[in-house]
Amino acid sequence: MDIYEKITAVYNTVNAEKKIIGKSLFGRSVYALKVGNGAPIGLVQCAIHGREFITALLAVEQYKIGVAKGSCWFIPLVNPDGALLSEIGGSAAPKKARQALIAMNGGEDFALWKANGRGVDLNVNFPAKWGKGVKNTWFAGAENYVGKRPFSEPETRALRDFTLQIRPDYTVSYHTKGEEIYWEFDQSSRTCPRDKRLAETLSKATGYPLAEAKGSAGGYKDWCIQRLHIPSFTVEVGSEEYAHPLQEGALGDILEKNLTAIYALSKEIEDK
Repeated sequence: MDIYEKITAVYNTVNAEKKIIGKSLFGRSVYALKVGNGAPIGLVQCAIHGREFITALLAVEQYKIGVAKGSCWFIPLVNPDGALLSEIGGSAAPKKARQALIAMNGGEDFALWKANGRGVDLNVNFPAKWGKGVKNTWFAGAENYVGKRPFSEPETRALRDFTLQIRPDYTVSYHTKGEEIYWEFDQSSRTCPRDKRLAETLSKATGYPLAEAKGSAGGYKDWCIQRLHIPSFTVEVGSEEYAHPLQEGALGDILEKNLTAIYALSKEIEDK
């Protein structure tokens, strides 16, 4: 099974609160699974970058572990179209879109594709210093294109709307690779100590150091910090020894370091 089929199968077998929060550009469902009850509320989103689809499998295993208190929504596969382009190639796209995608990509090998089906990098499509990242581009392609405007894509709109609906107390975004944690985005002096303390909780749980994402902007984490004023983290999983896209052979190491991370973080989150 491909990654979308695997996550669909998990969604279909879960006998708990769950929701399809939206559809991708090519009409694939974006699934969310809830564990626990009440506040504080967490949101964990994975595979917003196509080639990072290994994180969807991490989300499923973390969902099974659950949280220490409150509840948490897991969105394993935010970017199903991009994930399938990376995993299986151009056949993942409708025929009418393939030639344009091949032109954007500069060839038929989509293994390193990060964007969605329109060539928009979803993690730079949020209105948090949108378009001001040092690597941002203004043309569609495999990575870094900010889109025509913030929330131009159905996937980012779905993630935005769901986030605003549930009003989480914290969010975690899983990416690959590098084994480090980003937590800063112009926090106020009031919230910065809180967010760093919680980032250190994640660091202790995973063994990953805290790091700075200099010149980065327009990400989901950034928007959550700026718009909702909540602690929000990006965790880069997977050693640099692995090549993109990480395959299931890397999953054991990722799970060893991250399986209980959300459980540990939920212990430390204070309800609003």
